Amino acid sequence: MPITAHPAFNKACCYFKIKLKRIPLNPQTREVDLYQMRRAITKNTCMLVASAPNFPHGVIDPIEDISKIAMEYNIPLHVDACLGGFLIAFMDQAGFPLKPFDFRLPGVMSISCDTHKYGFTPKGTSVILYRNAELRQHQFFAVADWPGGIYGSPTVAGSRSGYLIACCWATLMYYGLEGYIEETRKIIQIARYIADGWSKIDGIYLLHQPDVSVVAISSNKFNIYYLFDGLHEKGWHLIGLQNPPGIHIAVTQVHTQPGIVEKLLEDTQQCVDEILKSDNKTDTVTVSI
Repeated sequence: MPITAHPAFNKACCYFKIKLKRIPLNPQTREVDLYQMRRAITKNTCMLVASAPNFPHGVIDPIEDISKIAMEYNIPLHVDACLGGFLIAFMDQAGFPLKPFDFRLPGVMSISCDTHKYGFTPKGTSVILYRNAELRQHQFFAVADWPGGIYGSPTVAGSRSGYLIACCWATLMYYGLEGYIEETRKIIQIARYIADGWSKIDGIYLLHQPDVSVVAISSNKFNIYYLFDGLHEKGWHLIGLQNPPGIHIAVTQVHTQPGIVEKLLEDTQQCVDEILKSDNKTDTVTVSI
């Protein structure tokens, strides 16, 4: 899997004693190095992973190409759409067409999606989709001879609150198809507006043009964490990145409100100006937690 894939995969591999191979990125495109991914495949490889998009830089992995590799080696491909699932599903209809990332690609066998992010539902209602019922049946667990009766469970967690499920369903019905398309349109427009504004500020640069809602930046003129701290002091709660150092914003409904994005760009420019005038702008970059 790419090094930008979510640490939940590291956690799962640790739990189940699966050897994990993390694939580096192309330093220019910030996309996974497909040559290195192909080279990492062995007879024991059980799954390939792609993100749509990844959390750090907001990049949608080249899923079409990874799907071809998956088909060539007969290895299932999982698409992690937890972050952007409720945006990428509607981007075509919102006027921002994407390359195929889902079951239209023959190598994609499963897709995960968090309803609590851009589905706007409570946490605890994430879903996983399988290409067919045959694959899904391996998720279920049952014990037939337990003295307490036949026990069955569809997930690792064992059970899920009915209240959360009801809240999730109610939220989906409230927004509906047209509602999600409209929210997607507003969020993607603002993400690209921020990217355009940040790209014009001397001293910072985009790590990648935003594919969905995440806009990530770094700097080759100063310690980017000074900008992180400066914006935090002004009330902006962004995410710190590392390897390479950077910060990102994941655009939400809040940022689509009038005047919000303009204030962000204004504050960013002010912070950058102050950093460039300071004497300690290039001291050693530390770590982001």
